[in-house]
Amino acid sequence: MQGWWFETALLAEGWADRVRMTAEQGRIVSIAADAEPEAGDERHGVALPGIANLHSHAFQRGMAGMAERRGPDGDSFWTWRDLMYRFANRIGPDELEAIAALAFVEMLEAGFVAVGEFHYVHHDRDGTPFADPAEMGARLAAAAAETGIGLTLLPVLYMASSFGGATPRPEQRRFVHDIEGYARLIEASRRALAGSDARVGVAPHSLRAVTPEGLAAAVEIAGDAPIHIHIAEQTGEVDDCLRHTGRRPVEWLLANAPVDPRWCLVHATHVTPAELDAIARSGAVTGLCPVTEANLGDGIFPAADLLAAGGTFGVGSDSNILIDLAQELRSLEYSQRLARRERNLLSSNACPSTGRTLFDAAGKGGAQALGLGVHGLAPGARADFLTLDRAHPTLAGRAGDALLDAFVFADSRGMIDGVWRGGRQCVRAGRHVARDTVVRRYSAALAGLGIGAISG
Repeated sequence: MQGWWFETALLAEGWADRVRMTAEQGRIVSIAADAEPEAGDERHGVALPGIANLHSHAFQRGMAGMAERRGPDGDSFWTWRDLMYRFANRIGPDELEAIAALAFVEMLEAGFVAVGEFHYVHHDRDGTPFADPAEMGARLAAAAAETGIGLTLLPVLYMASSFGGATPRPEQRRFVHDIEGYARLIEASRRALAGSDARVGVAPHSLRAVTPEGLAAAVEIAGDAPIHIHIAEQTGEVDDCLRHTGRRPVEWLLANAPVDPRWCLVHATHVTPAELDAIARSGAVTGLCPVTEANLGDGIFPAADLLAAGGTFGVGSDSNILIDLAQELRSLEYSQRLARRERNLLSSNACPSTGRTLFDAAGKGGAQALGLGVHGLAPGARADFLTLDRAHPTLAGRAGDALLDAFVFADSRGMIDGVWRGGRQCVRAGRHVARDTVVRRYSAALAGLGIGAISG
């Protein structure tokens, strides 16, 4: 039995002081407020439930900062994608595992305790399938096991280069499956993760990259597992969808697929009010990645309207250009302020604290999107939590929701001092316990990839 004592903690039912928590075999057994610490208990300042990162392409951590040069003919998401393809087509299984391990270390250090890995680099460098279809996915699982992060692996179905089943481009050769091959990939992925607490969902990449038949097949393969899809990220995607189908992407999806709480609609940046209302009614999670969406110039998602409609969202680090939970939440609120020229747009009369509103929403939505069950610190829940250093100057004099307002909007550097997943301490004194080993392996992997040739 493990025991912890916290000066204050955000429990499932709200804030409480002098909290004693016990756990066994990775799950919380008991929580008591106004309690005294017992012999052997670890003592900490502020305890918060860990948050799930609902959308990540871990391999892209290796190209962070490489696409920040303007081309002679301008720059956009689509020119960024060309560089991403060049990088993706260089990495092998060893490099993927090394890069993913660093990304997962940084996620844990930022307060993310689980990740939805939207995984589409499946085949060998020349496009030849590996003997084990799940070779690359198994490397992601190995990186998750090493670092301690929870994993929902989302193998991607990628069939076409654009709407209408257009032939895949040569640089997409590592991503592509037909329906039968994708079924084998999911089966192999489930075998690879058997015996762990990781789970497997499905991810039809986008409406432009799967046929209607492929989308239907992926949904059938999923069963009751999570289903994630990129949707309406770029205006060009919306225009192409209108030309090919007569409907906007979210509109078409909701009319042609059984979208329900299993689904995560990633980005959904360019939506109409009617589409927002329909997403909210479906119970699906909207997966927002504000840092990446800003980096790629995607646009601003109308998050305030989604909340007003009763919708659910979570956040993800997507391209992993910067892995920072507080920054994702802060960027989401700030984008709304810039668009509307108002402040505190994502809070409400029921909960005037914007930091608390964002933190709670991301926790609930992330857990739902990854199929993790109930979110929060409560008996029976997994012991996934983080602690803040009560001595951090930004937290001076703060209590309750003001702690989360400070964490999200003020200087939170060095504020997270510990992170546990399933009762296993992964981060101590602000650093992942395996950081040095992981960084050495990551650096060696990047040195062998010829980065200059990719970005040049």
